[in-house]
Amino acid sequence: MRLQQGVEYSHSILTEQLFEGANVVDATVGNGNDTEFLAKLVGAEGQVWGFDIQKQAIERTKGKLMKSGFLERVTLIQADHQKLAQYISEEVDGILFNLGYLPGTDKDITTTIKTTLRAVKAGLDILVKGGVMVIVIYTGHQAGKEEAEALLQYATNLNYKEYNVLHYQFINQASKPPEVMVIKKRG
Repeated sequence: MRLQQGVEYSHSILTEQLFEGANVVDATVGNGNDTEFLAKLVGAEGQVWGFDIQKQAIERTKGKLMKSGFLERVTLIQADHQKLAQYISEEVDGILFNLGYLPGTDKDITTTIKTTLRAVKAGLDILVKGGVMVIVIYTGHQAGKEEAEALLQYATNLNYKEYNVLHYQFINQASKPPEVMVIKKRG
């Protein structure tokens, strides 16, 4: 058995769950790595909606997708992820959150408890039965610790008849590697 770090684990879950032609959301596009991964995964018939509040993140992601040839599969939206239901009117097969701050930029601009919880709730509303939401949580900074606590409390109270929830983390590491929460909507 090979133990995977947070982002790698999130990708393995999504690779197992998603399929060509799937509709997915990247709720935090950042530098575009996850968006590109999702676009490749869903294939030419699939659709990815990518959200970020920072113009720089949208521009970086657009450039990455142009280079890889996946831009036509992706709709990039410069908006807060809590508003995803305002932009997506159909059900989706998967949703990925990679929380925290945009690498290489101002670390004071982070995802927040309030908007992330709203985005998770909105995402669960548009997730198909059998669909999966994967949340990568960084607890190495204060905002991330608070986000993790709020997300764990929220997810713990989800109805087990409607959702299966997994929390994946390393507990003996000196640094704070990312944790992963997986929410699968039961079908």
